[in-house]
Amino acid sequence: MKRVRQHKTPSWSDYLTARIAQCQHPRIASLLSQLPDPATPLAETPMVAMDFETTGLDANHNDIISIGLVPFSLDRIQPAAGNYWLLAPPSGLKRSSVTFHRITHSELEDAPDLALVLDDILNALTGRLVVVHYRQLERSFLHNAVRDRLGEQLLFPMLDTMSIEAHLHRQSWWARLRRWSGRPATSIRLHESRQRYHLPPYTGHHAYVDALATAELLQAQIRYHFSPELPCGELWR
Repeated sequence: MKRVRQHKTPSWSDYLTARIAQCQHPRIASLLSQLPDPATPLAETPMVAMDFETTGLDANHNDIISIGLVPFSLDRIQPAAGNYWLLAPPSGLKRSSVTFHRITHSELEDAPDLALVLDDILNALTGRLVVVHYRQLERSFLHNAVRDRLGEQLLFPMLDTMSIEAHLHRQSWWARLRRWSGRPATSIRLHESRQRYHLPPYTGHHAYVDALATAELLQAQIRYHFSPELPCGELWR
């Protein structure tokens, strides 16, 4: 069984304790206080896969335009219990991003601001370990969106399937040997990562579909590389 080195800096436990004490918004405090215990085995941890489509990659200058959430566990994915939202970007939709995510101006014409559905989103995350593929994007965009609308920080541990693939395929001795020999680095993008586990191809850049794909990828990663009894806190970051 391969193990991913436990994250120790900063201590999520210390941060969350302090943050909950300072929190002014009850929905944020509820989410942070109901995160799964880090000692909970992965097999017993309720999870939710989350994916965003955005107008760009910089959370300080771009906006979330769609969110997909799919609740799941290691044994079962619940697509029918998932959610998908189209959201109006405060700074407008950029023409250059339409070709990437294929969400058009007409589709967003009647879409709400994230503030109007934020309670539903936070409720769907509460009590579950959030699973993403590339946490830097989802974490920064969610944090900025909540800060701008509620004046609150929203940082919490997530399980990142891309981070797992990076550990397995970018940081091992044979990955370093591959780079030394001049061969290209192994792709850890969602589609290529799924291919390594013989998972079916999906059309990408749709937040709900990518959330579902991420849930399936984590199930495969645990099955191939880890024990279901591994504490969830050893994989979250």
